[in-house]
Amino acid sequence: MSRRTNNMNIKLIAIDIDGTLLNEKNELAQATIDAIKAAAAKGIKVVLCSGRPLSGIRPYLKPLGIEGDEQYAIAFNGSVTETVSGKLISKMGINYEDFLQIEMMSREMGVHFQIETLKEIIVTNRNISPYSTFEAGLVRLPIHFRTPEEITREDDIIKMMYADEEDKIQYAMDNLPNSIKQRMQVVRSMPFFLEFVNSHAGKGTALKNLAEKLGLTADNVMAIGDQGNDHSMIEYAGLGVAMGNGIKENKDIAQFVTKPNSEDGVAFALNKFINK
Repeated sequence: MSRRTNNMNIKLIAIDIDGTLLNEKNELAQATIDAIKAAAAKGIKVVLCSGRPLSGIRPYLKPLGIEGDEQYAIAFNGSVTETVSGKLISKMGINYEDFLQIEMMSREMGVHFQIETLKEIIVTNRNISPYSTFEAGLVRLPIHFRTPEEITREDDIIKMMYADEEDKIQYAMDNLPNSIKQRMQVVRSMPFFLEFVNSHAGKGTALKNLAEKLGLTADNVMAIGDQGNDHSMIEYAGLGVAMGNGIKENKDIAQFVTKPNSEDGVAFALNKFINK
């Protein structure tokens, strides 16, 4: 809790989407829109950082007034950084051998498995998980079934996911070999999603790289999130903010714990530190 929280230093605000930017109804509240626009009016960049691809981030950009080649989004849990107009800044994909192992383990554990590319979601279970269908709706990507054998080295895999009931996801987490956790970034983005990305990815790493590209340091960054995939960016930021509805691990490292998303926690934090 010793890092500075001087709002005068903040030049970039990184905000998670699900469970953070959006309220408990998965809606973008007017109070949040107003607070973000007020911060942007001060010349502060607002960067949405999500497990979603850009297609799933775009619906919230226009209401927030975020547009153009000088504004950015961090997608796929830090695997992809783009301008909000779609210009690719960086991309880190999945090793094919890792795909083979993670997919095989999903069958051994009895959990539904999927991969995401820049263009589609591919599921390997013919009985498609309702959570995969839910994800497809969130991120606005088409969903297709293919057998594991039909997925090749030519497929540009950005992210892999287990999508299933909470108890099955917990079982998978508890039984993942340490070698996987050491070789990949493994994060729980929602209670029913376990996500696997490149070991060099992660929201914290992507945020650090973007900040440096813009000539900024951690002291210039505020980050707000709720789940395990937000932990690294909350830890990196000079002002890390955990949502009141978030996990304990984030609250333990944050400089500030804001109100839950059901009470416009993002707006509360921005108005406390930025919009004075």
